[in-house]
Amino acid sequence: MPIRADDVMKLLSHVAQVKGMKAAVIHTGRGAAVAGASAFVGGILGGPPGIAVGGAVGGLIGWMTSGQFKSVPQILAELSAAEKQKLCAEAMAVVKNLHWIDAAQLIALVMSSSTLTEKVIGVLKNYFYNELKAQIKCAE
Repeated sequence: MPIRADDVMKLLSHVAQVKGMKAAVIHTGRGAAVAGASAFVGGILGGPPGIAVGGAVGGLIGWMTSGQFKSVPQILAELSAAEKQKLCAEAMAVVKNLHWIDAAQLIALVMSSSTLTEKVIGVLKNYFYNELKAQIKCAE
């Protein structure tokens, strides 16, 4: 079954690349930490007005860095083995009735069917939203 999992990961990566999928991972914790640290430093340096200015500047910096987009194929390559296994299990539900020999054949089968392609895209979007707390946008 490891060969099948590799095939499915190649399929997911290919679909994401063809559709120009990018994900914005939301870093709310990091944004809050930056805002809090800035308010603290502002309070030390400028007293009560410094807290307000530091909090505002930190909030702005946190907001600016919170929605950085990264390509989905790149994120897929960086997933841990456990995360890949979970994603593959979800994608296998879509392709389980297909018979393929290698990744190239699986990709050709899925890409030739708009219904299957949309289901694979749905798997990716659901996984990224539910597991990685990321929003996906497509170039197309």
